[in-house]
Amino acid sequence: MIIVITGPTCLGKSETALNIARILDAEIVNGDAFQSYKDFNIGVAKPPKEYFSIIPHHLYSFVDPFHSYSIMEYQKNLRRTIDDILSRNKIVIIVGGSGLYIRSGLYDYSFEDEKPVDMSQFEKLNNGELHEKLKQIDEVEASKIHPNNRKRVMRALQIFYSQNKKKSDIVAEQSHKLIYDDVYFFVKNMERDVLYERINDRVDGMVKNGLIDEFKQLYSKYGNVNAMQAIGYKELIGINDDKSDIDKRIELIKQHTRNYAKRQMTFIRHQFPVIFYNDDKDILKVIKQ
Repeated sequence: MIIVITGPTCLGKSETALNIARILDAEIVNGDAFQSYKDFNIGVAKPPKEYFSIIPHHLYSFVDPFHSYSIMEYQKNLRRTIDDILSRNKIVIIVGGSGLYIRSGLYDYSFEDEKPVDMSQFEKLNNGELHEKLKQIDEVEASKIHPNNRKRVMRALQIFYSQNKKKSDIVAEQSHKLIYDDVYFFVKNMERDVLYERINDRVDGMVKNGLIDEFKQLYSKYGNVNAMQAIGYKELIGINDDKSDIDKRIELIKQHTRNYAKRQMTFIRHQFPVIFYNDDKDILKVIKQ
């Protein structure tokens, strides 16, 4: 059995996963791309260290931040980890909000070999120009991506030039079927205004717990690596010690997190057969039916 506890950030997914894992003697697998990186802790809201001593946790804090961890690598690691846990007759609990990454591991997703391609010509373009380039070669994929989502636009362009194939065509060729049996997807019910309040509180808590100092240490050690593009870090690049500058950046983190939560929910609703729950006991009732 595979239980997926997903949904927007700040739903309390890690705590729910721990509670369910203790009851079912299950093992927990990371479903958040940025939580895979070593040293990046506060800003990506990794589970508390004590959780790891209570229940086995997999695929956390093992990627060198100098390495840009790809969805293809995540897929291989996730499937290998799932197969190992299931082979020991244990239940798998995947927890996290990186919907596309989770989907790539659980569904029939295949990745073509890519040849190296020089993307420097595109890095000079602004977001609008970059999106227009994608629109010219893959209008279907461009229609799915907001022009300001530069990372996804660049990735779609990279796929085209490295594989000589549109991303939309690659996606259309997939069967989109689950490759595992007995999989349940759970998302906690929560009103949007309550979720947004929790997001604001979490960001304030991160700052109190040393987010800014963590950022400075990480940026000094690693520079502007891919992990720095996580919300909570990228907004702090170039920060100074002026209170007004700090306050402005904290508000930006809150805003970006709220926007991200909305995108997460949209993706998850459309991509997974979600079961909504109000209490952890609801999950147990469903899987024991």
